[in-house]
Amino acid sequence: MLQPPVELAQYTSFRLAEHLEAAGIAASIGSVGDAYDNALMESTIGLFKTEVIKPQRPWKTLSEVELATAEYVDWYNHRRLHGGIGHIPPVEYETNYYLATTKPQVTTNN
Repeated sequence: MLQPPVELAQYTSFRLAEHLEAAGIAASIGSVGDAYDNALMESTIGLFKTEVIKPQRPWKTLSEVELATAEYVDWYNHRRLHGGIGHIPPVEYETNYYLATTKPQVTTNN
């Protein structure tokens, strides 16, 4: 039997919004029920849960979670191969893009 994910409620709850506002944090999601606005974030959260949260939990301290997150972001950007960009890491793709699109500046000595 398929059940809708419970986690989605946390992103648009009034209680969460109140906590964020009290902490001076602006929510990074769009309006309630706006699937197009939230699609990229939901995809990113899904990858993070699949590749970090589920295999490595439980952590004992916030520091452990922060370290695991930082390590994941580094791995994701520098070593994870992404099929949509030619099976290379995002940092390599970005470097190649700028090398191909940036014109060298010509300097003259007067």
